[in-house]
Amino acid sequence: MSRAFPEHSARLPAKEVNVTDCRTKASRLGVRMCGFPIEAIVSARCNLVIGFGIALVAILLLLTANFQSIKLALVVLSTAPAVLAGVALMLWITGSSLNIQSFMGTIMALGVAVANAILLVTFAEQGRREGMPALEAAKTRMRPVLMTSIAMTAGMVPMALALGSGAQATAPLGRAVIGGLLAATATTLLIIPLVFTIVQQNAKQTSVSLDPEDPESRYASPPPETA
Repeated sequence: MSRAFPEHSARLPAKEVNVTDCRTKASRLGVRMCGFPIEAIVSARCNLVIGFGIALVAILLLLTANFQSIKLALVVLSTAPAVLAGVALMLWITGSSLNIQSFMGTIMALGVAVANAILLVTFAEQGRREGMPALEAAKTRMRPVLMTSIAMTAGMVPMALALGSGAQATAPLGRAVIGGLLAATATTLLIIPLVFTIVQQNAKQTSVSLDPEDPESRYASPPPETA
């Protein structure tokens, strides 16, 4: 036989309420508090912030190893502030909150933005060694960057519009991705070539690679002599 508990309502005074005391008193009255787990939300947000920072550090280390240059790695990561600014602006325009879904969208937008920046910086560095200006290298990579960003943005539009029942819960994810990608794409095509030109204006034409098997490295092994 089900046991029905009477509903209790109380007016709390307009002062700071101790959550632990409220839960203790509620348990004594036999009332189950059906509130949302606030501690779990705070813990999840902290974990996402930590994960975001770890992701940036990991990306920086991997890019430094790939380009063998800390300067080029920082040029690629210059899209990160643009992603954060775009996400914050889009959430503010749409009136969305900074929650777990928007954090996930920020990480997704950062991944796509870094991939586009790697593509542009790689071709810009190759073009620089061949005497091509960085702006010309950016023009040659404009189509792939735009195609990637447009496809990702278009795929997030239905989610951002919160179409359907229960879609409002995941709408901040789509809005964060759209805002971050719009800002990152503009930064990748307009700002990164200028930053690359400033950073690499006094760089040598030869490769900085230390790999003796890299033919462009100054430490490359001489080709074997043919008999």
